[in-house]
Amino acid sequence: MPKTWVINIDNYFAANPQCIIATAHIDTFPTDLPLEPNIREPNRKSSTYRQIFDSLTTQPDKFFERHSGIVLSANKVKTNKDKLELEILEACEGGSDGIINGGHTILAFESAKAYKYDLSKARIKVTIHIGLQEVDARDIALASNTTAPVDARSKTNAKGDYDFIKHYLAQLELASDSKFRIAYYQNQSGAPRNAHCNVTHLFKLINCLDRNRYNPDGNTRSKHPTGSNTPSAIAENERARLTTLLPLLPQALWIEQRLYSIIQEHISNPRRKGANDLASIDTRKNTLLPDSKYSFGFGAPADLALPIIASYRVFLDKDYSWLLPFDEFAEEFLQHLWGNYFRKYLIAQKTAGNTVGAKICRDQDVWEQMYISAQSYLNKHLMKMMKSSKREELTLTPG
Repeated sequence: MPKTWVINIDNYFAANPQCIIATAHIDTFPTDLPLEPNIREPNRKSSTYRQIFDSLTTQPDKFFERHSGIVLSANKVKTNKDKLELEILEACEGGSDGIINGGHTILAFESAKAYKYDLSKARIKVTIHIGLQEVDARDIALASNTTAPVDARSKTNAKGDYDFIKHYLAQLELASDSKFRIAYYQNQSGAPRNAHCNVTHLFKLINCLDRNRYNPDGNTRSKHPTGSNTPSAIAENERARLTTLLPLLPQALWIEQRLYSIIQEHISNPRRKGANDLASIDTRKNTLLPDSKYSFGFGAPADLALPIIASYRVFLDKDYSWLLPFDEFAEEFLQHLWGNYFRKYLIAQKTAGNTVGAKICRDQDVWEQMYISAQSYLNKHLMKMMKSSKREELTLTPG
């Protein structure tokens, strides 16, 4: 059932049949309006919030002149002389109504009321759009002026460009009986700020397995995805490419999780007790991975696992199918990379005093060495399979 919110006003006028502009009372303004149309959640620690709060509480009678106002969307609006009754359809009801622009302002109202400030003389301009579709609400939210910059991820999310991965993750959660903690926009509540849980990190993981785009043996310009960045707007062809790669996400997540488990075991049982000999690993911090089951007692750069994950693309054909059953080789190959190269590389970097994680993870030599190791490993397995097949043929041949 749609809910109704009441806004007390001094006056209003209809800018057009689907838009009402009013002067609203702040002391009775509802602070529990839905935030779904907004492109980010308000943050009490931000300078935007503090400036609005200070302006409201120091001179509430001057607030109307100093503030640009709040923008709302509502399914229906019933007008009276001294109040507006807003019928709101929330997201769960198929609507997109609520605060389009002004989340920090509403938070300032809520805080000022909690501290018992006298807001009886405070007013604010309210613009109410009636019957907006979701895409229109997003357009207004993106076009609204803001006093603090909105990050590219929030804008991409507001355009709906992440919907395809949200849908895939929802299916994956049901199939694997797990829960993912992914931040799609700025100041998202309930989502860790850890870079591993940023939606752009998921794109980096699957991008590393694009053996068609990143093929050192082919004619492609990009040999390795060392500096892969997710664009601020995902075009249709890019969405199609990423959608094709999405089925590889569970394997990429598994490789990252297993690498971190191996690192956790290594630093828990050092040769010299209490010593951490791995560059870019900080034992004073913690790391959360996107799958909510995995947390580790050390901090690591978000790109740490990317060179290793990228090496696994050697085992994929042009249609992104595994040449060998993933479950049969993945663990053994990861242990091979760790024991024979990656562990030694991190130790050597620590000894040399190189501790900048981003620089270490983007070292071209690391990506190249991992790729060559993967090729060699695959060739040995294929040779074993060919020899085994020939032996079977000889055994089955009479005489």
